[in-house]
Amino acid sequence: MGRVYEGIDDRLAAWLETQPVFFVATAPLAETGHVNVSPKGNRNELFVLGPEAVAYLDQTGSGAETIAHLRENGRIVLMACAFSGPPRIVRVHGRGRVVVPTDDGWGELAATIEQRGGNPAGVGVRSIIAIDVTRVADSCGYGVPLLSFEGHRDTMDSWSARKGRSGIATYQAQHNHRSIDDLPALG
Repeated sequence: MGRVYEGIDDRLAAWLETQPVFFVATAPLAETGHVNVSPKGNRNELFVLGPEAVAYLDQTGSGAETIAHLRENGRIVLMACAFSGPPRIVRVHGRGRVVVPTDDGWGELAATIEQRGGNPAGVGVRSIIAIDVTRVADSCGYGVPLLSFEGHRDTMDSWSARKGRSGIATYQAQHNHRSIDDLPALG
């Protein structure tokens, strides 16, 4: 029932980019380290940049596990599920990298995302996660429930706006410097 794809074609790209939520999983190399799975609201924040390239805007959060794991080993999988319409699960495996505003590659990547309607200059955006895709596969999704999408929460934007750029920088320095396994993340 499942299918492995050569890459992400236009039809699959459109499906991925329109899912209201996706999940990101990473893990440290240490077997005692914590595997991390993060839900991501897709408010025009996920972009398929080519058959073997995906990126998403990484919002400031309470932890920085994805960033720490990618800096350590690069392994990542992104998963999207159809909560409406025909059942489907798609997993995008790859090698991820963290691109922050001070990195040389930020300008070009941010410009590409901005041209596609994203807002890499958003006050809460701490990085862009860029993924070099190594495997794309789908599965049936028969066990995924049907859910009605009411809309995205405005909590992240409101929280970020209240803190402002300097408040976000302070928060990141306090809460996003190291992972829960004490791996370096931001800073």
